[in-house]
Amino acid sequence: MTHLAVQPELYQQQLDEKAARLGAMLEPFCQEPLSVYASPAKFYRMRAEFRVWHEGDDLYYIMFDPETREKLRMDDFPAGSQLINQLMPALLDSIRSRPTLRQKLFQVEFLTTTSGQALISLIYHRQLDEAWQQAAEQLRETLSQFAEIQLIGRARKQKLVLEQDWVVEQLSIAGRDYQFQQIENSFTQPNAAVNIHMVEWALAATAETDHDLLELYCGNGNFSLPLARNFNRVLATEISKTSVASARFNSELNGIDNVTVVRMSAEDFSAVMQGEKESRRAAEAQLERFNCQTVLVDPPRAGLDDDTLELVRQYPRIIYISCNPETLVQNLEKLKTTHRVVKRALFDQFPYTHHMEAGVVLERRTD
Repeated sequence: MTHLAVQPELYQQQLDEKAARLGAMLEPFCQEPLSVYASPAKFYRMRAEFRVWHEGDDLYYIMFDPETREKLRMDDFPAGSQLINQLMPALLDSIRSRPTLRQKLFQVEFLTTTSGQALISLIYHRQLDEAWQQAAEQLRETLSQFAEIQLIGRARKQKLVLEQDWVVEQLSIAGRDYQFQQIENSFTQPNAAVNIHMVEWALAATAETDHDLLELYCGNGNFSLPLARNFNRVLATEISKTSVASARFNSELNGIDNVTVVRMSAEDFSAVMQGEKESRRAAEAQLERFNCQTVLVDPPRAGLDDDTLELVRQYPRIIYISCNPETLVQNLEKLKTTHRVVKRALFDQFPYTHHMEAGVVLERRTD
């Protein structure tokens, strides 16, 4: 078995290749230089999940090669944060001698922060009982030498939380510190260093505004809260109930009072704005009070659907963050009749893979 290929000596080469590829994809829409934001060459992923392989008296972590399905033993994980790499062996060392924790352990998931917190989920093929909970408390105490630990046990239709199922990340963004609640199994940006670059890029692109911001797919407020300083108000939408609650929690945590979060899908919000349907949540948010002249979107890999495209083209400025440049290009083909791309960027969220995160700023055409 082999490790996943994290080769810092080749990092700049693969980054240059990505920049050339993305630059060529966006060249038809923008000739401005491509801004490139590098990742740390290792220890960049704040979360990871591993299968647990039992072999006689031993057990160890594995991943599966996505192409060959080959089993890869993971005694360490150079892509993961330093805290993940500290916790990986310590966790297994503590579990090996404890049958209550070891029996039918199937998977381990780590969520870590740059501010020294970790949430560990242990997933089992059996039901968990009070004996497991007592052993897990001891495990949590053992691991507390490395970080502030939250521990969760999961089994079929069962979730045991020892204290809480979330951690708080603290990021320094453009000279200010922000705190973000990050909940187990909810989306968070995996690469904290590159995430800071993305938010700071969006801040720089929206400086000197005297209007409101609309954000679709806002998640836990990752962009909404820092960007609130550049706008009179922010109207943010998100379909996930957990993420909406987290975004509101994070607004209070950071003392930010000019962000309104509405639980709606981008599709439903588009229909409301087009007058095609009514929504109690939209009415409660009093959408008519907002003067949104900028819209920020960070959609799933599928990109923007046609209705949402028609909605965003109504705004003078569009900030588009994309985890799939291919669907970004498809969307830009439709937006180019009303908007032009004035900035473009590559954010290397996923080193040593073919995945690219892109950002573009579009402004309404005057010609």
